[in-house]
Amino acid sequence: MTPNNTIACSPGLMLPCWEPLVDVPLVDKVGRGLVYFLSMVYLFIGVSIISDRFMAAIEVITSQEREVTIKRPGGERHIIVVRMWNETVANLTLMALGSSAPEILLSVIEIYAKNFEAGELGPGTIVGSAAYNLFVIIALCVSVIPDGEVRKIKHLSVFFVTAIWSVFAYVWLYMILALFSPGVVEIWEGLLTFMFFPLTVLTAYAADRKMYKYVKKDYRMNRRGVIVQAEGDNLEMGSTELLGLDDVHDDIKQEYITTLKELRQQHPHADLGTLERMAHEILLNRGPKSRAFYRIQATRKLMGSGDLLRRISERAQSDLSEIKAELQRESGAAEFNASNCRVFFEPSKYTVLESCGKFEVRIARTGDLDNAVSVDYLTEDGTAQAGSDYIPIKGTLHFGPGDKEKKLTLEVIDDDVFEPDEHFYVKLGAAKPPEVLASPTLATVIILDDDHGGLFKFEEQNHELVESVGTYELKVVRCSGARGRVIVPFWTEDGTAKAGKEYEGNEGQLIFENNESEKTIPLTIIEEDSYEKDVLFYVQLGEPQMSGDEIASLAAEAEKKRPEERTEREKVAIMGKPRLGNIVRAQIRIKESKEFRNTVDKLVQRANASLLIGTSSWKEQFIEAITVSASDDSDQKKPSGLDYIMHVVTLFWKILFAFVPPTDLCKGYLCFFVSILCIGVVTAVIGDVASHFGATLGIADSVTAVVFVALGTSVPDTFASKVAAIHDKHADASIGNVTGSNAVNVFLGIGVAWSIAAIYHATKGVDFRVKPGNLAFSVTIFCSEAVITIIVLLLRRSRMVGGELGGPKCLKYLTSAFLLSLWIFYLIMTTLEVYHVIKGF
Repeated sequence: MTPNNTIACSPGLMLPCWEPLVDVPLVDKVGRGLVYFLSMVYLFIGVSIISDRFMAAIEVITSQEREVTIKRPGGERHIIVVRMWNETVANLTLMALGSSAPEILLSVIEIYAKNFEAGELGPGTIVGSAAYNLFVIIALCVSVIPDGEVRKIKHLSVFFVTAIWSVFAYVWLYMILALFSPGVVEIWEGLLTFMFFPLTVLTAYAADRKMYKYVKKDYRMNRRGVIVQAEGDNLEMGSTELLGLDDVHDDIKQEYITTLKELRQQHPHADLGTLERMAHEILLNRGPKSRAFYRIQATRKLMGSGDLLRRISERAQSDLSEIKAELQRESGAAEFNASNCRVFFEPSKYTVLESCGKFEVRIARTGDLDNAVSVDYLTEDGTAQAGSDYIPIKGTLHFGPGDKEKKLTLEVIDDDVFEPDEHFYVKLGAAKPPEVLASPTLATVIILDDDHGGLFKFEEQNHELVESVGTYELKVVRCSGARGRVIVPFWTEDGTAKAGKEYEGNEGQLIFENNESEKTIPLTIIEEDSYEKDVLFYVQLGEPQMSGDEIASLAAEAEKKRPEERTEREKVAIMGKPRLGNIVRAQIRIKESKEFRNTVDKLVQRANASLLIGTSSWKEQFIEAITVSASDDSDQKKPSGLDYIMHVVTLFWKILFAFVPPTDLCKGYLCFFVSILCIGVVTAVIGDVASHFGATLGIADSVTAVVFVALGTSVPDTFASKVAAIHDKHADASIGNVTGSNAVNVFLGIGVAWSIAAIYHATKGVDFRVKPGNLAFSVTIFCSEAVITIIVLLLRRSRMVGGELGGPKCLKYLTSAFLLSLWIFYLIMTTLEVYHVIKGF
């Protein structure tokens, strides 16, 4: 027995004991205990701040993307951007390490500090933290959901896998300590404990991808259940629909479009730029946020460093401004690339009547106009013959400085012979300098015979429009003749595009006067700002009718007679009657605006609000460290008194850890390694202070770990899970991460520590001994209650509640009270066993 006035303290790894250790009055013990307690609280704040720097680095690392080529069934290739890290893998590896780094490192450091002998502080903290996470955090998350709302786990298969592993992890601890080799941890036991960590990740990933149904290694399944075949970065689609892999961009795009449409209805007079900014801001608020985001958000609010969500409005405006500027620069670059001197036909197609005589063809020059340019030209036969249908020409055009265009005069030969339409060409030849020639260098001249009523048709059958075109002029041409006044009816017909929704229906008549060869049908397209819009409608031409013409009347009379009864004049009249051509039904395809699509694509890439937590320079970090910001969610931007107090309290840690490299350096890896080194140092000091605190007040290390250390390291996760539960649509971020983290803590924290110690003792020829009593008892209590908790959560998925979190007011508070009672029971039973009030193992 240790005398009441003596402190049984051993020097720590970083801190010596507080001397003297004998003849210490009770008042001094209480005073020292208070100092140690406040020091622990301050160190917990410090480790929380550096852990958030660590989490920011992890967020940058796991947010990295790459381009993947998708091959559609038809052979078409499409490039999409996907995350390099799967969400489940990231949560169970780097994210779990980031949120649990203090507990894991404490277990490893304690082994080294005690000369590779077993300690109670590290394992006790891991088990105690697991109990706090499972019972207290989930209890809080259940109760903070607004009345009448529920949150349900989306990826239930992943939750099942991590829940099973989290319970098994602690059952495995009991088996090591009490069954396989009681009181001794062998090398294989330590290594196998560690190996369960990658097995947890692999099984969770398989559950996420539903790979248990597909064992062929060339296949992987995306989040929407479509199998794709993988060969490096080339993927063969298993569906006609292009779907994302580990990419959330598809869902974000659709949500962005839906939000924009809603805003357009709510603010009909707002311009598109304002609506885009508002939609982006809403998207950043609603969008999926990582575990790192919620963890850092909680810490910043507690430490007087401001609310990350306050940055979203500023971020939305800056993102949109940058994107618009980028698109303008890209457009400007395209214009710049075409800024050198170019000579070409404009337009490259001319339609003239046989009786027109002379007409002009235009050759344009763009770009640099300071120098003289010359270019040869000549005519070439097509179906029209030089000398009988047109007058051939040949020569050289000279552009002087400042000349923007030149014109060639051509002449068509008229005759009285009825003949189909003919054409010939005008071609640009050698130029000085040669590089000035640009497409088109060939102009086509079509000669319309004016001795026939004409054939009426659309110039093209398929027309592709962007929805922002407004009014599109659909051209109807008259060929093979241009005689007389002709009326051509037309009307629109729905396809996948519906009149009144995607376009305005139109019906009417086109009136071609004598010798008139072109008319247009106005088509009004309704702009909806839809992403990947692809709908069709049609425009149909009716039978043309001649009006007010003697030949038309003669043809009409002749058609009533039998062919053998018609005179030659009547036969000629019928031959010259206007008819429909070969393209009388035009297909109009409406697609999204390219500018709008480019804007959406770039905004979607910035839609991850978690990117707000990164830093780009040391200057930015130091400015943030010394700046006080309001931490509440209201519109008040002025910091409160509590914000100032917390800022002063945490200023030392903020400035100290501002020296950690920014996350933008080396893609976050430099910040990652420096942060984990800092966490290790602070954690080592916490271990010493916690041990000295317990020794000073006569509290066992196992009780200190379960009650004080576990609580201190888990407070930031508590607030992070609370915020995630309220703001996320699903319960995965607040519940699913708890079970995964609990399993990882054991497999990494205890697996690594005990493996190192077992190997060290084996080299000395002795066994690594661990007393099973308290830890085995604590693990047994925890596992029993963990199973009960998981059953309760699954029962809440029934129709009565509808989800793990929230639900009817009475039921959610009853669930929270029950889970809290489990935690209190765990603490009481563990403490009573430590002090031998009840018998353990």
